[in-house]
Amino acid sequence: MLRYSGSLPRAVFGLLLLVALQAPASWADSVEGLSAAQVAALEKRVEQRWQALVARDYAAAYAFSTPVYRSVFPKDLYVLQFSYAVERQLTGVEVLNYDAAAAVASVAVRVMSKPVKLTSTASQAVGAVPVTIHERWMLIDGEWWYSADV
Repeated sequence: MLRYSGSLPRAVFGLLLLVALQAPASWADSVEGLSAAQVAALEKRVEQRWQALVARDYAAAYAFSTPVYRSVFPKDLYVLQFSYAVERQLTGVEVLNYDAAAAVASVAVRVMSKPVKLTSTASQAVGAVPVTIHERWMLIDGEWWYSADV
């Protein structure tokens, strides 16, 4: 008579768990219509733009705007739309989808933000607030550009 030791189900469970933990990392790079290299290049551009915003270097952030946007809106007007009263911290970037016909990608940018001066008890109690910002990025001549809402 065979005795059931339980080690086989544990081994199968362990293997399935290992596969499940590894799979999302490879799936994350997969966006229909884009290669893994294109997704990585887009994520890098998004992160660079947000590093400029976090540093309050709005002139540097302006450089990520589409060439058409920059031809219409001057840099000195662009920098006026941002507040110096908010601290931001980039916590994540995720490419959600890509429309090949329009050459436009949708990107979710996760940011922690808080006021520079905590002037009320409520703002002190709340602290930093997580925000997800949905951005559009256009692929123009092999380069990713931020498409501002106008």
